[in-house]
Amino acid sequence: MSRVFSLDDPSACQAVFPFCDVELLPTAKGNFHAEIAQIGMNGLWMHRIHISLPEINTVAVKPGRRSFGFLTESNSSSFLDCGQEVRPGDIVLNRPDVVHQRSDADFHYGTVSLPSGDLAAAAKAIIGRELPEKPYKSTIRPPSALMCRLLKLHKSIGQLAHDTPDILELPEVTRALETELTHILVRCLAEGHPLERTAGGCRKDRMLTRFVEFLRANPDRPLYLTEICAAIGVAERTLRASCEEHIGMGPIRYLTLRRMHQVRQALLHSHPSTATVTRTVTDHGFWELGRFSVAYHALFGESPSETLRQPRWHAVAVSHPSAVADT
Repeated sequence: MSRVFSLDDPSACQAVFPFCDVELLPTAKGNFHAEIAQIGMNGLWMHRIHISLPEINTVAVKPGRRSFGFLTESNSSSFLDCGQEVRPGDIVLNRPDVVHQRSDADFHYGTVSLPSGDLAAAAKAIIGRELPEKPYKSTIRPPSALMCRLLKLHKSIGQLAHDTPDILELPEVTRALETELTHILVRCLAEGHPLERTAGGCRKDRMLTRFVEFLRANPDRPLYLTEICAAIGVAERTLRASCEEHIGMGPIRYLTLRRMHQVRQALLHSHPSTATVTRTVTDHGFWELGRFSVAYHALFGESPSETLRQPRWHAVAVSHPSAVADT
């Protein structure tokens, strides 16, 4: 199965990734656009992603799968995974807990995921042993020749999804491509050099996971930095420094950004006859409506009332597979 999605709504990205929980927050004013090619073979799935605006995202891989990511273009914008710079030629070995990632505008990224058992069986067949557990908690840098092969094959498969998707419906083609992609991936993982995270970096990862979980558990009331720090057991200075390093902004600014996007989604999916801006805004923990409206307009280029008045089809008809893909 292959699909090509063209998305103008960041919240729609979640539906494109069946094996991950994804929350994507653009951080700059402008027209958001994401193009995502999705190719599902047998056990293996891959994605090719292009995002127009700078953004912060949180990702958690669902249990039972291994997921890997990498920059697909040498001139792609910069990318941080849990505060660690990811360079062209690196592979991010995603974890089942929440990770925090940040990219600039014009971001090009690719993923490959497959069931854990399939990866273990492939490793035994290809290199005679299972892959060690330790690299799954790090970024690795494979030999350049192997990484080049992985990137070329990944790009070729993505091009098929755009140009001749019917080919990817042929079982013998998908089996051959899946076998070759798995083979190259296993060799990259086995022969790559791990770029280990420091103990301090791991502590910051866990701290930010607690921070995001606390925000999700308290979506509809004002939160203050002192309260947040007490709840997750960390000093204010430490949380500020960790947020700046990992997501490029302080904790209160991140909280505000996240809730503003939630307000926008609520307004887009509401009807002006049954919803009000005031109720929607206060339901998301904002009480200073004048200040909120100024910040909202600065980020989205329109007032909250203008968002609410938009035709409802504009709000919901934002994600369509390509016409050649079966839905």
